[in-house]
Amino acid sequence: MGTERRKNTRVPFQTTADVIFHDKQYSNCATDDLSIKGVSVLGISGHRPGETCTLSLALSGSTSQLRLTMKAEIVHIETDRIGLHFNEIDLDSFYHLKNIIYYNAEDPDTIEQEFTR
Repeated sequence: MGTERRKNTRVPFQTTADVIFHDKQYSNCATDDLSIKGVSVLGISGHRPGETCTLSLALSGSTSQLRLTMKAEIVHIETDRIGLHFNEIDLDSFYHLKNIIYYNAEDPDTIEQEFTR
């Protein structure tokens, strides 16, 4: 096993994601975990590290549905999943992402320090 290189806390977070590459689109893929800088998406294969995509995460509340959209790049690949690093994210999506991570983290104080880096 390799050395853990992640610098940001990951929280378990299951939702669906749509992932659009220049030549292929995946709909309703499951996510595994989430950080302020990236996400693990299940069920995608046949791509290489460095490929870029548009990612849309579905969030459902009791009275509404919301989608977070960002640009991302593949940073690692496993047999049944890819790890994406967020390259661009709009302010509203970032705000919701921050709240998701904060409220799902074991240690919110550590998360707050990561946000200020």
